[in-house]
Amino acid sequence: MWRATLTELVATACLLFTLTTSIISCLESTTAEPKFLIPFAIFVIAFFFLLTTVPLSGGYMSPVFTFIAALEGVITPVRALFYVSAQCVGSIVAYLVIKSVIDKNAEEKYSLGGCMIDGNGEGISPTNAFILEFSCTFIVLFVGVTVAFDKRRCQEIGLQMVCGILAGAMALAFFVSISVTGRAGYAGVGLNPARCLGPLLLKGGRLWYGHWVFWVGPFVACIVYYGFTLTLPTGTSTS
Repeated sequence: MWRATLTELVATACLLFTLTTSIISCLESTTAEPKFLIPFAIFVIAFFFLLTTVPLSGGYMSPVFTFIAALEGVITPVRALFYVSAQCVGSIVAYLVIKSVIDKNAEEKYSLGGCMIDGNGEGISPTNAFILEFSCTFIVLFVGVTVAFDKRRCQEIGLQMVCGILAGAMALAFFVSISVTGRAGYAGVGLNPARCLGPLLLKGGRLWYGHWVFWVGPFVACIVYYGFTLTLPTGTSTS
């Protein structure tokens, strides 16, 4: 278990470093509509990281996926606790590296790439952010996890397709969140509380506002999704 836990730590750190720097690069590009580039970047990065880590540790790299895996009985609660701890440490490591290399103007402009719902009154309310966080997380679980936790279907379509479905669901959810709001102060759904934790601890400031949304929303979505899977027809349940 300690090897898998270490893998989760390293994988989460590398994923968040790559993902955050890529998103900031997209936003800083001269492209008129960077919001179309970001989902594509998320898809590519998530796909390759999932493809690499799924055979090693399960490729969770997020407390959300770890929590739903524990609910579904895919991993034990003890293993889940170790994984979540490793993912949070990995996030801190990733953003320590980013903070040491990022341009200071970009750091201030994007709050170190953290999860933000209000930029000096320009963002959205915590209630609306919670609704988006819950809805988008549920979409990812319904589209991606339903397939990923179905062993028979995974064998039928193969690891590459499963990783592609998961990565595509995450990219789609993020695109939806930034498309329907159109607010400069809103950074989009977190989908990964560990991603929100690192910048919060290192940068703080306005990132504290509504931070609970990025934890409560996904975990409530996991609980609702788990209840939903219990109603699925025999043979299609993820349990």
